[in-house]
Amino acid sequence: MDKIRIIMLGHKVVPSREGGVEIVVGELATELVKRGNDVLLFNRKRKGIKQESYNGIKIEDVFTINRKGLDALIYAWFATRKVKKIAKKGKIDVIHFHAEGSAAFLNRFPRRKKRNYKIVVTIHGLDWQRSKWGKFGSRFLLYCEKKIVKYADEIIVLSKNVQHYFLERYNRQTTYIPNSTTKPVFREPNLISEKWGLQKGEYILFLGRIVPEKGLHYLIDAWKDVVRETKTTKKLVIAGKSSHTDEYYNSVFASANGDESIIFTGFVKDQALEELFSNAYLYVLPSDIEGMSISLLEALSYGNVCLVSDIEENKEVINEQCFVFKHGNVSDLKDKIIQCLNANFNFHETLCPMMSWEEVVDETIKVYKK
Repeated sequence: MDKIRIIMLGHKVVPSREGGVEIVVGELATELVKRGNDVLLFNRKRKGIKQESYNGIKIEDVFTINRKGLDALIYAWFATRKVKKIAKKGKIDVIHFHAEGSAAFLNRFPRRKKRNYKIVVTIHGLDWQRSKWGKFGSRFLLYCEKKIVKYADEIIVLSKNVQHYFLERYNRQTTYIPNSTTKPVFREPNLISEKWGLQKGEYILFLGRIVPEKGLHYLIDAWKDVVRETKTTKKLVIAGKSSHTDEYYNSVFASANGDESIIFTGFVKDQALEELFSNAYLYVLPSDIEGMSISLLEALSYGNVCLVSDIEENKEVINEQCFVFKHGNVSDLKDKIIQCLNANFNFHETLCPMMSWEEVVDETIKVYKK
């Protein structure tokens, strides 16, 4: 197999930074095309967004309804129908699903011996564990997970912990390929100073989706205690937007209402994103669940000292300069933030990711060719 013809689906929109899945899909597809492969992405149809190509990648929109509980299911149904039509014509070598919900209809494909293409699924995290989905959503995603185990030719996981989970629960072998990040661009605090009054080393940063599993409610409660006990003048910056979680976002925002030490920037990208990472005193990731956080990898690449919850997916990627607290424990998080404030950091060491995107694609191609 010289030129590989690949369809990727499961993400929302590429190019975008809506979440880690979108970043990973964009980077993988770009590098695969650079090497002479054909890649078609199925974006979820969004009002006002129409993209037919990006970095040499072909893009098609798939109908969906942008509502929690319906988006992933409707998209998966129509994307699966599109893929099957292409596969019947013999014009595909690999169908690469990303995330569990996109694989809801894997059973509609022919059995392995009856098709001449490979089905690969990347697990970006155990989605059924994410509290934002509720009981029905969690059961549906667990149902999808079981289909992946039964019908996928190959499964890629992003962490050793998830690899162990699939082996223990399903006796299913998976391939571990961690995420990567692009080379950091260091910037002085110009835009963030104008918009939010932020200066170098004078704020603590959370950057990611505003969803329950990221643990922002722990962070805000802990931060209020930190300010009360230390009288610090540093700010807590929360950068990101909701993802079908407006109720949670509103509750988090309301809990910080009137607190001038907490700044919500909304979604950031490009220069603002680079400035936030370049000038943070500390990056905090208080999550209960992760696959492998792109935001954490980016923070490390910028040399940020990081304070993370003690879940295995976080501990797997941090270095010895980072700090860990017991996940879900507000008191421990508060104590660790105070410890970090008292440390008076003035030197950050940039950490290279475990793999470059080129190496990630090397390993992905090996999976395609198995």
